[in-house]
Amino acid sequence: MGRIRRLLQRDQQVLIQEDLVCPLCDRVIPHSQRDAHHLVPKSKGGRHTEYLHRICHRQIHALFTETELAKQFNSVEALLAHAGIQRFVAWVKTKPIYLMERTRKSQRLKAR
Repeated sequence: MGRIRRLLQRDQQVLIQEDLVCPLCDRVIPHSQRDAHHLVPKSKGGRHTEYLHRICHRQIHALFTETELAKQFNSVEALLAHAGIQRFVAWVKTKPIYLMERTRKSQRLKAR
């Protein structure tokens, strides 16, 4: 069996499971809100993914560049140690699991 087929089968098995929990906000991820996040971006050679809420995934990419993700924030623990992510997680934990808000790029990233 080829690598692509194995990956597709693994993803289908994971998507069937209904009790996936977001490692950032510790809430159950509805099927329609699941995003696979490469801890090290694919453009930087990353392969491992974690399933996150779509809103959590978008917030990560709004706060960090791909280089920062590859070098500094390449694990869930490293992400959770960042003050911006901690503020976001504290806020999003109080919201419904289906929440979709507009995510804005940080001013630091806009200035580049």
